[in-house]
Amino acid sequence: MVGDVVNPAGERSGATGAGVRPGRGESTGQFGALGLHLADARVEASVLGVLESVEAELRASVASADPFVTEAARHLVEAGGKRFRPLLVALGAQFGDPAGAQVVPAAVVMELTHLATLYHDDVMDEAPVRRGAPSANSRWTNSVAILVGDYLFARAADMAADLGTEAVRLQARTFARLVHGQIAETVGPRPGDDPVVHYLNVIAEKTGSLIATSARFGGMFGGASPEHTEALAGYGETIGVAFQLSDDLLDIASESVQSGKTPGTDLREGVPTLPVLYALASDDADASSVRLREILATGALTDDDLHAEALGLLRESPALKRARETVRSYAEDARARLAPLPQSPARHALESLCDYIADRTS
Repeated sequence: MVGDVVNPAGERSGATGAGVRPGRGESTGQFGALGLHLADARVEASVLGVLESVEAELRASVASADPFVTEAARHLVEAGGKRFRPLLVALGAQFGDPAGAQVVPAAVVMELTHLATLYHDDVMDEAPVRRGAPSANSRWTNSVAILVGDYLFARAADMAADLGTEAVRLQARTFARLVHGQIAETVGPRPGDDPVVHYLNVIAEKTGSLIATSARFGGMFGGASPEHTEALAGYGETIGVAFQLSDDLLDIASESVQSGKTPGTDLREGVPTLPVLYALASDDADASSVRLREILATGALTDDDLHAEALGLLRESPALKRARETVRSYAEDARARLAPLPQSPARHALESLCDYIADRTS
């Protein structure tokens, strides 16, 4: 969903310059790929310290008496990748005590839960590659990948138990939402369901839920007030949905350098993202819209000519404009949910993510 915070070796790759907040749309330093601006040196050092500790704890937490299990469980940990959830734990903790003893374990619980879903997702999607490396299911087998995902869920639950009953309950409920979202995506909209509403619900369950709990954990285990913790959770869910929707748009509108993948990949694979769903639901009678609906109704676009035609029509369509407006509305909703939080460098950093999403899809 979002760019790497930690490189595959787990080393810091740089730091955001302190004292001056980059202009809107600019991305620099350690958090540049995220569009996150940390203008306070102390907050930046605190957040980076949490993330470095998370890297070490992740490797230690997946170790097993069985060397094969350790190797398979560390496969995605060592591939590096997104540490967005631990980042939100670290930022949420800034509204209390970011050095609290339970902040790092809480961040590890969130990342372990996320990694476990990736093992399962790769099996369901038959993905050959994850984070630039062979996926666990292609390197070993689907059965091994599923079982390793289960192992990581178990390790996350074990660590959550050390955080207290409420942490166990929240982690379990988040896991339940993840599963509900995956089932809904797999089954698809039922007769009479609005496909767009169904899709947005899937994203909220599969993506937003874990990001919401990450932000909540940051507030909880940093000792923030209940009001501030609730605000963080609401922000987390909304910004998570906004990021996923913005990825939908980048798949259509961007060049591969910006999105990190070949434009139109979702189209080629028949994945019904938000711009496609808006296009299919449109009743516009102009020739371009009618032709676009005809092509999209066929499903996966494996024919190169049809794929290129659909991509071109989508880029100029009212559906893409409508999708952009939807993304911006989620980004602004996320910003509004920060209102109860005090003005601070941490809040400004969270707001910068809203700016980034609005800019990357404009």
